Amino acid sequence: MTSASMIASATLTATTALPYHMAPVIATTGGKVQGYWQTGSSAAYLGIPFAAAPVGPRRFAAPTAPEPWDGVRPAMAYGPTPQRRPFGSPIVTIPEPSIPGESTLNVNVFTPAPNDRDAHLPVYVWIHGGGYFAGSPASPWYNGRAFNASGVVTVTISYRLGFDGFGWMDGAPLNRGLLDQIAALEWVQDNIVAFGGDPDRVTIGGQSAGGGSVLALLASPRAHGLFRGAISESGAFGTPTAEQAVAGGRALAERIGVEPTREAWLTVGAETILDNEREVNHAEGVPGNVVDADSLIDALRGGSICDNGMIFVPVADGDVLPETQWDAFRHGAGSDVALFMGSNRNEFSFPMPGGPSLDDACASLAKDGISEESVRRFTNGVLRIGEDRVAGQFVTAWTFRVGLAYLAALRARSGAGSRTWAYDFAQMSSVSNVSAHCEEIPYAFNLLDAENVTNVLGAGASQSLADAMHDTWVRFITDGSLTSPSADDNDAYGALRFQGGGASYDADAYRFEHEMLSVAGVL
Repeated sequence: MTSASMIASATLTATTALPYHMAPVIATTGGKVQGYWQTGSSAAYLGIPFAAAPVGPRRFAAPTAPEPWDGVRPAMAYGPTPQRRPFGSPIVTIPEPSIPGESTLNVNVFTPAPNDRDAHLPVYVWIHGGGYFAGSPASPWYNGRAFNASGVVTVTISYRLGFDGFGWMDGAPLNRGLLDQIAALEWVQDNIVAFGGDPDRVTIGGQSAGGGSVLALLASPRAHGLFRGAISESGAFGTPTAEQAVAGGRALAERIGVEPTREAWLTVGAETILDNEREVNHAEGVPGNVVDADSLIDALRGGSICDNGMIFVPVADGDVLPETQWDAFRHGAGSDVALFMGSNRNEFSFPMPGGPSLDDACASLAKDGISEESVRRFTNGVLRIGEDRVAGQFVTAWTFRVGLAYLAALRARSGAGSRTWAYDFAQMSSVSNVSAHCEEIPYAFNLLDAENVTNVLGAGASQSLADAMHDTWVRFITDGSLTSPSADDNDAYGALRFQGGGASYDADAYRFEHEMLSVAGVL
């Protein structure tokens, strides 16, 4: 018996007295695992390695297969996470624990049909957000029990973060975090049948950096064929060039005082990197916060479209991402995959002292050529949340909504409009009084009873809205399509609006953003 199997057997023995029922033993490509029933329709198999621990000689390298184990490995607790330090508030309100340990590349599988190889259920693979430098797949907000009750096998995955996952150094591959995600998807292809899933009906999904990862995978030829559908919630846009990545890697090396080589970086402790990486995680010459109409349109005219300026993110490396995200989509990348994407009405709409007044903002919009109807909608949107959030609405438009509108238009032009749908999450939290970043997740996962949800959404969160959103996600994951109008309709302006007790179609949901792109000469 190997040391790994001895540990597994000891842990299994220690956990058999825990107050839950054991789920069936399942054979994976790495070895046998045993999870537990968390509800009558949801068995959880947690912390299953899809790649070897990225430490020692495997640090800063492409992922490799995990060491197989003998016996039965207990899969009843989340494994170690790549996150060592949380993102921090107020942007992220999701409870995302950091779990110590070296074997950080794991999947967590939630299934209603363990060991039923004839079930052929649709599969949803979830990629967490966190700015590509934080986040955890072990969040209670990502539990798959409601999807399981709806007949969907759910998988959450981890990937290397920050400089460790995406930073440039001489002698190491770029996009290591993206390669981790691809390795996890390959694990799903090889193993999901044993968990009751269908490898031909895989949908990937994610939020924020996870939504951006979904878009990067959509653009990557290395991920082609690993999924048939994609859901991007508040997806991060923008892909730095290889030159920008090199500059960022050199800047961090200079700040720490090492040569920018893999050999040198192997001598640097993880804590030292964490102490410094956020200070250099921005490309030179990329717009910062875009807080008014004129600067947003100027940035669009200058060739930027929702560029977040971060360096330690998926990079156009000529291999995993042969070209920038926008170039890939202009050339039709991912057009064979069904895409459902959306944003929250007030993602980053924080009060920002010194921003434009509502009157000044509306005057600038009219001067720039935005229609009277779109100016009216912008005005009503600001009045709904408070005039001190005008600048924040432009930040939200720049960071998320303009890019979504552009991608919908590109997909329509490339012949993928009939496989493209959008949503607009407009439900206000009684705590934040806006429709803020992350707040759609408990509705889509139908987990309003999860940890910290009431603190974020308030005690009166709408269960009927959660039912409607969850049913929409399940329909897309199951069928690979929706019955609502696609991007081929209404010039790609329209979207499902989630608000109140359900969903309704708004034909003008993204008209304002389309007009911004149009007056800037982008569309």
